[in-house]
Amino acid sequence: MEEEGLECPNSSSEKRYFPESLDSSDGDEEEVLACEDLELNPFDGLPYSSRYYKLLKEREDLPIWKEKYSFMEKLLQNQIVIVSGDAKCGKSSQVPQWCAEYCLSIHYQHGGVLCTQVHKQAVVQLALRVADEMDVNIGHEVGYVIPFENCCTNETILRYCTDDMLQREMMSNPFLGSYGVIILDDIHERSIATDVLLGLLKDVLLARPELKLIINSSPHLISKLNSYYGNLPLIEVKNKHPVEVVYLSEAQKDSFESILRLIFEIHRSGEKGDIVVFLACEQVYNPRIRANSLVMQPISQSQAEIRKQILGSSSSGKFFCLYTEEFASKDMTPLKPAEMQEANLTSMVLFMKRIDIAGLGHCDFMNRPAPESLMQALEDLDYLAALDNDGNLSEFGIIMSEFPLDPQLSKSILASCEFDCVDEVLTIAAMVTAPNCFSHVPHGAEEAALTCWKTFLHPEGDHFTLISIYKAYQDTTLNSASEYCVEKWCHDYFLNCSALRMADVIRAELLEIIKRIELPYAEPAFGSKENSLNIKKALLSGYFMQIARDIDGSGNYLMLTHKQVAQLHPLSGYSVAKKMPEWVLFHKFSISENNYIRITSEISPELFMQLVPQYYFSNLPPSESKDILQQVMDHLSPMSTMNKEQKICETCPETAEQRCTLQ
Repeated sequence: MEEEGLECPNSSSEKRYFPESLDSSDGDEEEVLACEDLELNPFDGLPYSSRYYKLLKEREDLPIWKEKYSFMEKLLQNQIVIVSGDAKCGKSSQVPQWCAEYCLSIHYQHGGVLCTQVHKQAVVQLALRVADEMDVNIGHEVGYVIPFENCCTNETILRYCTDDMLQREMMSNPFLGSYGVIILDDIHERSIATDVLLGLLKDVLLARPELKLIINSSPHLISKLNSYYGNLPLIEVKNKHPVEVVYLSEAQKDSFESILRLIFEIHRSGEKGDIVVFLACEQVYNPRIRANSLVMQPISQSQAEIRKQILGSSSSGKFFCLYTEEFASKDMTPLKPAEMQEANLTSMVLFMKRIDIAGLGHCDFMNRPAPESLMQALEDLDYLAALDNDGNLSEFGIIMSEFPLDPQLSKSILASCEFDCVDEVLTIAAMVTAPNCFSHVPHGAEEAALTCWKTFLHPEGDHFTLISIYKAYQDTTLNSASEYCVEKWCHDYFLNCSALRMADVIRAELLEIIKRIELPYAEPAFGSKENSLNIKKALLSGYFMQIARDIDGSGNYLMLTHKQVAQLHPLSGYSVAKKMPEWVLFHKFSISENNYIRITSEISPELFMQLVPQYYFSNLPPSESKDILQQVMDHLSPMSTMNKEQKICETCPETAEQRCTLQ
């Protein structure tokens, strides 16, 4: 790329974004920002505000700032650049701005800049901060995209988004033609979506030599990245200040008690400052039982180092480790495990099958997925009719992949089109996807909260109760004079107002998808007996793998797929009403100190056998529950329990196994 093409297009004084020499070794901070003395902001053509210059001084104090020209030089000369920086060094806010300057300097001929984050809170916070620093409007020149919220226009120059939203964009724009620079940030968190993007972008970069890829990572992954992508140019940034690390002299049994004791000791010492506490909570997905387990595990050495780096941006601070120094060196693993090796992969495999249609199905993963989880994901997609006989996406699977939801929930929505209950199932999907709609109850207000929640209870189950709550919220919103009235209503009924708002947003987007792909939409009929039956049919179509039976009449529910026993969650309508149905469909199950199944609704064995794929039922392990269901099936007409394809699978079960081949 010719340096002559890198002039600032909006400047009549011929100032350059990149000076003649990219050597900043003279230490003259006045020349660090090449266009600092421009009166007009080149991104929107308006005069800079006084706040811009104030924030510029703060930016110049960031550890990464002195590496700007080195970064720009490597960006010009290479397709991939790694930026290795400690936490709080400024790489997530400054590198995207420098890339925006690069794209502006070549007149956006290859597109704008997109920067991914793992967490949606970071996406919003960074976009707001960077828009402020660039002196432009959020939602215009700088924007963000998170699940169910798009704050961008077609003219947005710099976008922040979650890694899973970029993954979804690749379904319709596989070669990312709208972007000239892609920045993958915080890849050391090893989310599934980030690992998938790292693999897919290898092929995209080959197809688009003009596309630039910036990888922001902690130092611990550099050698692995070099092995994965080849030897790459590297920008290294360290924080300014050393951090004092304090280890425990001996191991503690109760970590939470140790935390409280330490907080009180710090408080009594009278030292100034804030305290950040990292609490222990990890989920290892178990594909055999299709459930998450809440288990206590030591953090990795790299995680501990990143947490320590947060303090390195300040001139003083102490890092208290609730473990011994010997434990840190001998018992903690060097790197955080990749999420791909510990999580449910069904959504990821559905995406990979979808992207295969665009010719990007092959993905060279940095860490291979766990084989057992991969096979379970393929098996589940096959049961959901998302795969054809060749292991590719079926027509059902293609439509399912359009919804930004768990595949089981997507399948339930598609089934609701057949059973004329789309309106109600969309509400359920929105409510289970949004945060918990029940507020945290203050101590002493438990009885009052239960009394309020009982007004929404529906006899058919928790899924129906969620519809009742959403409808009550919707009615309140329509009839209230102000937002304050809605918030007061939520407060009075111990409901989470922000969660209900989010459910409203999610539902609206799901409805847009229904309309865009022209699926049938029946008028709402909530409350009728036929509608209740149809809702259960739609839910069973997606969640037939999540059925449990009360084996002793006292609320001990045994999963149909394995031998785990759980109880109904205390907030379940059945728990509140002290009614224990024999057979239930549940939305979520996790193994912890208290094994609970959450969001449950009663179903009948007859209804289950009418809707379950026969080859799924034939693969269930032997149990008393399966015997009961077999007796039910024997009394039903064969044609009512299976279609022609299911008959084939029953007589030739190896067909189902052949369909579970990863292409």
